[in-house]
Amino acid sequence: MKVAKHTFDAVIVGAGGAGLRAALQLAEAGLRTAVLTKVFPTRSHTVAAQGGVAASLGNSTPDHWHWHMYDTVKGSDWLGDQDAIEFMVRKANEVVIELEHYGMPFDRTDEGKIYQRPFGGHSMNYGEAPVMRSCAAADRTGHAMLHALYQRNVRARTHFFVEWMALDLIRDSEGHVLGVTALELETGEVAIFHAKATIFATGGAGRIYHSSTNAFINTGDGLGMAARAGIPLEDMEFWQFHPTGVAGAGVLITEGVRGEGGILRNCNGERFMERYAPNLKDLASRDVVARAMVTEINEGRGCGPNKDYVLLDITHLSPEIIMKRLPGIREIAIQFAGVDPIKEPIPVVPTCHYMMGGIPTNYRGQVVMPKNGDPNAPVPGLYAAGECACASVHGANRLGTNSLLDLLVFGKASAETAVADIKSGNLSLRELPKDAAEVSLARLARLENQKEGEPVADVLLELQRTMQNHAGVFRFKDKLEEGVQKILAVEERVRRTAIRDHSKVWNTARMEALELENLIEVAKATMISAAARKESRGAHVRDDCPDTPEFPNGRNDKEWLKHTLWFRDGNRLEYKPVNLKPLNPDTQPIALAKRTY
Repeated sequence: MKVAKHTFDAVIVGAGGAGLRAALQLAEAGLRTAVLTKVFPTRSHTVAAQGGVAASLGNSTPDHWHWHMYDTVKGSDWLGDQDAIEFMVRKANEVVIELEHYGMPFDRTDEGKIYQRPFGGHSMNYGEAPVMRSCAAADRTGHAMLHALYQRNVRARTHFFVEWMALDLIRDSEGHVLGVTALELETGEVAIFHAKATIFATGGAGRIYHSSTNAFINTGDGLGMAARAGIPLEDMEFWQFHPTGVAGAGVLITEGVRGEGGILRNCNGERFMERYAPNLKDLASRDVVARAMVTEINEGRGCGPNKDYVLLDITHLSPEIIMKRLPGIREIAIQFAGVDPIKEPIPVVPTCHYMMGGIPTNYRGQVVMPKNGDPNAPVPGLYAAGECACASVHGANRLGTNSLLDLLVFGKASAETAVADIKSGNLSLRELPKDAAEVSLARLARLENQKEGEPVADVLLELQRTMQNHAGVFRFKDKLEEGVQKILAVEERVRRTAIRDHSKVWNTARMEALELENLIEVAKATMISAAARKESRGAHVRDDCPDTPEFPNGRNDKEWLKHTLWFRDGNRLEYKPVNLKPLNPDTQPIALAKRTY
């Protein structure tokens, strides 16, 4: 197959919030920048973000970045790297105000300031009163953000390659990343994108689960590419199950509904969160709320004919507030749940939502991996930002609205680092290896020549059911060990998949087969890492790690206060320490003031 070549200063894979923010920084610095995306930029999954972006502006209640940092460290169950967390929260006000200047239509207070709402896990007095920290554009914040960033990129003359699927990283013999190979979906042709700097902003991989709020495009493409190139994946055992997905549909109901006053109720009409989190109640962190909901359902207090969901009640709010602050949620409830939330509660159930782990990076956005005794040695020429990256600011559990903040801060930071590396001469356009496209061409040739094999859809369904049943909200020792064997068996089936459609133009069967090859890498990393971590922490809760005075909530800091690194080669696991040192030494007493809930 003939392979075309495109040459740029920088190539970005992914056009969600992180990719667009990075592209803008690069393009405005005068660098020739390409963005590859499977869908039109404003249809990227960031469009689904509803509730807001966290920043300690203090527009509605007193706030400080110290408090935001403490909440984030505590919310991470102490697994977050504190240098990266401090960097993120201190940059928050700057990136939000930049976004406002780009034309982001934030809601406003009566004084004309950016409107902020409370969100789960953000607590001003650490248990007494919720801080209003989430900067929102009604319940369509991600949608507004994408449009603002895309329009700014058009102005900056960013080069977009729409409906292209990145296939594999290109690395030379010294380990430098030289770009990617990619498939043009419209023609079926493969091309090389040769660049000085490569930034991954490919989003999450929630489609490894059978029930997910993630779009069908969220197939872990960046993670699969990194794993095949020998780069480890970090902390993949930690997956957040959002408390409020529409029962039976999985469509997200933003935490902002509870921020505006929504209440979770069981079949008895009881506001049950008062028993699980007496102070923050429905605005406790997502892992706490999700486990409480599953407990209510498991103990027979669920709602509906099968008692398999609970109710999110906003009927006590005025119709005017719902129509002003939550118009999209009302539309979702009517279309996907068949209820008007002005009149009836919404049926909700915990649903896979967010990946705390990902491609290891530092707070500058550089991809890092162990080398010569350094657990965080940068991979030359490669950067990552957003959900596909693990900085690690979210640790074992992400606070709501820190995701949009993450992609803004680290999208910008990764691009700033790349600009500095390129302009200083540290990165140049290195010579491509002669076999630069061979791995990708071989993958495509297997699909082209495989005459017999299982349908992709059948293998994908087995992968998703295995993950849902063996690595869900609650995890069990025997189920995890069984899940490892099952997912390895699924991997063998992935290698034997076959497609019937061998056409070139818009062959979605080929694209789905390639996506499955990425999903299986994410699934293996998740299941193997989860089986190995013998403690409960954040979103990873094991039944064999009970709450004791020595191990509060089942967390074992003596043995497991460390990051997991999964390597594709031999499904090998390594570990590295958590960075407990903030950038500013004066922050230390604030960040470590409390170690318990």
